[in-house]
Amino acid sequence: MIAKLWSAAREFAARLFRRKPVEPGRFVADSKLSWRGWLGVNPWLWPSREYLVYVPRGYGGWRRRPLLVLLHGCRQTPEDFAAATRIAALADSNGWLVLLPRQSSKANAWTCWNWFDKPTSAGRGEAAIVAAQIRAVRRAYRVHPRRIFAAGMSAGGCLATVLGLRYPALFAGVAVHSAVACGAASGPMAAMQVLAHGADTAVELFGASARAAASRRALPVPLLVLHGGDDHIVSLRNARQLVRQYLVFNGRLEAQAMAPDELPPPDGETTQQVAPGRSVTTVEYRDGARTLVRMVRVDGLGHAWSGGDAAFPYNDPQPPDATALIGAFVAEQIR
Repeated sequence: MIAKLWSAAREFAARLFRRKPVEPGRFVADSKLSWRGWLGVNPWLWPSREYLVYVPRGYGGWRRRPLLVLLHGCRQTPEDFAAATRIAALADSNGWLVLLPRQSSKANAWTCWNWFDKPTSAGRGEAAIVAAQIRAVRRAYRVHPRRIFAAGMSAGGCLATVLGLRYPALFAGVAVHSAVACGAASGPMAAMQVLAHGADTAVELFGASARAAASRRALPVPLLVLHGGDDHIVSLRNARQLVRQYLVFNGRLEAQAMAPDELPPPDGETTQQVAPGRSVTTVEYRDGARTLVRMVRVDGLGHAWSGGDAAFPYNDPQPPDATALIGAFVAEQIR
């Protein structure tokens, strides 16, 4: 009798305290507009864009989570970009939310973000639309307000650099792959030349003016730059100019005339071989123990996401894994 009573009590307790099954990660679609989002290249387009939110596995909504804003490149969709970068696996393992804005073909025939548009590079246009999306997601989910990061590839990376400079209070860091500095192009007609040969504007002055306009409590905004040494679409010169712009922005460097390919002396530099014909050189600029700017040059890599799924365009399966490098960079900022 005692054994039966004990067994029944255990079954009752098991039913009472049984854990709910862990919910799988899921994508949620939505859209958001910003009245500051009118574009110079298409002033007739409604200033709204769709987006996806990846809600990680086991999300309960009670704990504040970091948010990674991941901006796709030209001729890509959020779905393809998420799959190729395996961002859902990174989000699941860390419990992070991911926002994936979608560019409209009505805004750009190749679905490139219009980083070269003057309203956007000034913080309006598509930069304002994505900022509005971030605020909407922050309200709808338990997003930690001081753990929001912008990242992107190519045109998406270019927009991420704009977001970091124009909305520093919103971001804890920026990570870009194969991108250019904020304001690098004097206008849409100059964009292709800038990609191939570097900025036709004084990008360091953009960094200085953005620093002057920013609250000191919002700075620094750490930057991770990844770039292929054999990228023939976006010149490596752009990566160096971007590094200098953010060093000025973060107060490490004075705006000054430098050769297009020149970098100031780093605080640390390492090179390692990661595969046959492929080496990785990492340079660091720090403020004490804190990283201000980290540049990772991957020799042997073209215009493609390093370590991505080769089933998708603009992805190279060889190491290093750019998604993992971005994940480590984000984790470093929030620990």
